[in-house]
Amino acid sequence: MSEWLEIGKIVGVQGVKGEVRIYPNTDFPERFEQSGTRWLLRPGKADPEPIDLLSGRYLPNKGLYVVSFAGITDRNQAEQLRDCRLLVPEADRPKLDEDEYHVLDLLNLTVFDQATQTSIGTVTDVIAAGNDLLEVKLHVANTSATVLIPFVKAIVPVVDLVQKRIEITPPPGLIEL
Repeated sequence: MSEWLEIGKIVGVQGVKGEVRIYPNTDFPERFEQSGTRWLLRPGKADPEPIDLLSGRYLPNKGLYVVSFAGITDRNQAEQLRDCRLLVPEADRPKLDEDEYHVLDLLNLTVFDQATQTSIGTVTDVIAAGNDLLEVKLHVANTSATVLIPFVKAIVPVVDLVQKRIEITPPPGLIEL
């Protein structure tokens, strides 16, 4: 699956005309609003299948997209797509500006305290919030403790994808080891 990027998961149906609701896993709305080929990965399957997205719209109060696919014209057909994952080829990654990162590039990076160069933990997730939060599994023996670190320049001044490391300047009390 390394050649694919997951952009969302179909979580339900919308109405009776074959539209589906998608929980997005991307910051690029055009993935759901512009027509074109996407790939559908059904639960338990290893290989995605192409599907043509016809149109889509955002439901702001729900945080979901409603999309219609070619060939899916009624609620029963749409229901068969529940829990499928929507993918695009990794080569279709949008270009980013400086200090912007793809979530997948941040996962598994080692986090260091910038002042001491001490390894603190490993990024396990990026949580969308007012400011994104890095979920970091701490390197503490016999524990699965995690901490949420605000992903802002003042606290995370260095992201080095080549060296696979992040340096932080945590304020007092953010990390208790």
